Amino acid sequence: MANSMAEQLQQDMVCEGLLECVHGLKQLDKECFRVMVRSDQPLTIDEVAEKVDRERSTAYRSIQRLLQSGFIQKEQINYDQGGYYHVYRPTDPSQIASDMQRMLNDWYAKMGQLIQEFEDKYEQADDGAATIEG
Repeated sequence: MANSMAEQLQQDMVCEGLLECVHGLKQLDKECFRVMVRSDQPLTIDEVAEKVDRERSTAYRSIQRLLQSGFIQKEQINYDQGGYYHVYRPTDPSQIASDMQRMLNDWYAKMGQLIQEFEDKYEQADDGAATIEG
């Protein structure tokens, strides 16, 4: 991944790149997400692990990152005789897009503030230097 914003803007990016860029998700996280999107029904961690050919604990960590980023949702399924297990399904894409748009808007506002602070700080420095020289 590119280091500077200028490098990122020059890259060819696909929509899945947003998962990495906005949320810092890893390749395995994206694979787990794709598996869940392609499934007709919610999946257990064991099912996801099998489909991505990874250990259960590795798949679990990816699923936790996806949960924290809001890309998937967890549901509890109760057994009739007691006990339960969890299944995971993707969040509605329009909800994910809306959340990413909100994050982008917040980031844009913050960058605008920082740029203004930069301008104010160094404009004052130029004014002080001109006064000293004059």
